[in-house]
Amino acid sequence: MEIREEHDGRLGDSQGRDGLLGDPEGRNGLPEDTLAAGVAAALERLIGLFRSLSPASGLSLTAAATLATLERLGPCRLTWLATREGVTQPAMTQLIARLQDTGLVDRAADPADGRVVQVRITADGRAVLAGRRAVRAERLAGLLDRLGPDERQALAAALPAMDALANAQRAEPAMAGR
Repeated sequence: MEIREEHDGRLGDSQGRDGLLGDPEGRNGLPEDTLAAGVAAALERLIGLFRSLSPASGLSLTAAATLATLERLGPCRLTWLATREGVTQPAMTQLIARLQDTGLVDRAADPADGRVVQVRITADGRAVLAGRRAVRAERLAGLLDRLGPDERQALAAALPAMDALANAQRAEPAMAGR
């Protein structure tokens, strides 16, 4: 299968399909900068898809990502959350205040240091996330039905690599201070 760069910098195969195809390890024998550019372009398109699949719920993507971080990692300091989500501390303070006003998060003293406040997701916050995920999954199922078996299998095979990539980024901000 021939890999070619399309006019907009995306990678595709000789049959006009986008993506980095072939190699099960995801490297495809391509130079790392080409792989990085291809993955970055694919992620950009996937973020657009993710946004279009997300239900209108009054939550910004940053708010939903913050709730998901709290669900996945447990209670966190506000300053750590701001760094993790890529926003300023004042912006995160405002976001957490709004989420607390709607009952999606609460604040509690850090058991190790009573002077420090940690933010944690509530049962209502978990329910909102579960609802959003269910709607996205249902919408995505409709799109997956349009793909052929080989494309669906390729997506399933790519899940561990996508998870590893996401986990590599999550390790960046030191967990100390969380």
